[in-house]
Amino acid sequence: MPVYDNTVYGALPAWDLSDLYSSPEAPELQADLQQLRSACTAFAADYEGKLASLDAQGLLECVQRNERIDLIVGRLLSFAGLRYYQLTTDGQRAKFMSDVQEHVTDSTTALVFFSLELNRLDDAHLDALLSQNTDLARYRPIFARIRAMRPYQLSDEMEKFLHDLGVVGDAWERLFDETMASLSFTVQGETLGLEGVLNLFTDPDRSQREAAARELARVLNTQLKTLARVHNTQAKEKEIQDRWRGMPSPQAGRHLANQVEPEVVQALRDAVVAAYPKLSHRYYELKRQWLGLDALQVWDRNAPLPLEDNRVVHWDEARSTVLEAYAGFDPRMAELAAPFFDKGWIDAAVKPGKAPGAFSHPTVTDAHPYVMLNYLGKPRDVMTLAHELGHGVHQVLAAEQGELLSSTPLTLAETASVFGEMLTFRKMLDAAQTPAQRKVLLANKVEDMINTVVRQIAFYDFECKVHEARKGGELTPEDINAIWMSVQGESLGPAFEFMEGYETYWAYVPHFVHSPFYVYAYAFGDGLVNALYAVYEESPEGFQDRYFDLLRAGGSKHHKELLAPFGLDASDPQFWDKGLSMISAMIDELEAMD
Repeated sequence: MPVYDNTVYGALPAWDLSDLYSSPEAPELQADLQQLRSACTAFAADYEGKLASLDAQGLLECVQRNERIDLIVGRLLSFAGLRYYQLTTDGQRAKFMSDVQEHVTDSTTALVFFSLELNRLDDAHLDALLSQNTDLARYRPIFARIRAMRPYQLSDEMEKFLHDLGVVGDAWERLFDETMASLSFTVQGETLGLEGVLNLFTDPDRSQREAAARELARVLNTQLKTLARVHNTQAKEKEIQDRWRGMPSPQAGRHLANQVEPEVVQALRDAVVAAYPKLSHRYYELKRQWLGLDALQVWDRNAPLPLEDNRVVHWDEARSTVLEAYAGFDPRMAELAAPFFDKGWIDAAVKPGKAPGAFSHPTVTDAHPYVMLNYLGKPRDVMTLAHELGHGVHQVLAAEQGELLSSTPLTLAETASVFGEMLTFRKMLDAAQTPAQRKVLLANKVEDMINTVVRQIAFYDFECKVHEARKGGELTPEDINAIWMSVQGESLGPAFEFMEGYETYWAYVPHFVHSPFYVYAYAFGDGLVNALYAVYEESPEGFQDRYFDLLRAGGSKHHKELLAPFGLDASDPQFWDKGLSMISAMIDELEAMD
């Protein structure tokens, strides 16, 4: 197993999960497991077959009981999942998470009737109930979200069957996670996990980057049959469910969950693809020249510039940089972020068996979010901290909405995270003391934006092609490799050559397994934040209050309603061009510096 020296970064915080439960054996956890089963059984006994006969007050009480059950479920799953992510190679943790998931699935099967019966209510009847009770009317967005699935709803028996079958999909996800966590890479004599080898892609030593790139390809190739099986099985499972439901496309379910119209996502995708030449193609040609190369290889994509400062960023410096940037925007934002550092809400160190990547998990509204990082002292890690803390602040504010209304659609879930990055970037840019420092900061920001917008839309196109191709039969690893390369060349541009083995790099991307079609949310969020930030720069008066109102809304409002106070409309095709023009303008400035 690889060993990491985290002491060079300072005292890195670790999670204290006791705000959820003190341990898997905690009496409170055992009591919640029992209460969940009895609460679900009682809920079904009281309401199954009776929703149509409830008056406004009765329906309100029904919804609130459902919300209390959601709190128990969220707390149980959050504790089990977070504990597992800390050490995915621990068999006992994996078993505990699986057992909790199965218990939750078994218990909540009794609740499947709720959405099915709700969707059978006549529109006029439900509208009348909502008009009679303001407390009930608060839940209108929840009813709208559930009823959006009406055209795709199956029989009660089939819906219960699919609900129970969910644990099988969870098992495939766990197989992917455990496979990734168990991978071991040897680069120039050093043994590393996935996070460590990916970190070498930003190493100033080109031979080190190349060695890491080739080792990643070599190791992924040893697992390719298993990882292709995971993707094939999940894509087929989704295709079967979509076909039975009559979904118009593999992406349709994600769009419904995100409360975003397919044409808005298509407009975003088309705008980004059309902009490839003036964004990624143009930037990477600049980078090729800066690095003095005839062609860029995949291990040069995130290479530092020759004039870049390669010092390690101490954790205390990362903390102060982000909190000061947040406070510069509004002191309330820094106050909301500060407890994450002091109360065990962040797990920052890279450790053997720990899940790769970074996230902020909202847990439940009567607790608090937990942020996971794999901090390696890079400037990009500071931006990742700013990103995930943005999520955390958003989740804390949205918790005021309660368990059912706090969850933000993915298209808006990236707003606060990307905005937090932008605030941190602007603070660092303003502090630049030389043209070289400014150039490095701008180049790094452009690369981050390309990774967020261009790369994620290429990922989205890859997923669309994989799910479409899977309808025609089993995909071999070579089939998936070919689809991956078809989008990579188009998105990265002519400055690149692709080494043998790069075609397997799709295999380590967790979003494809855990959240199909999630990835366009990153591009959506980046474009939205670029437009928001332009509004902030043009008319800062009162912006902070409107911004906090947007975050507090959680999932209680549609994106049109949330963006209207800023004079923005994501359904306007020109909206995306405005966001992309900010990236293009930064590339203009970089070109002018040469």
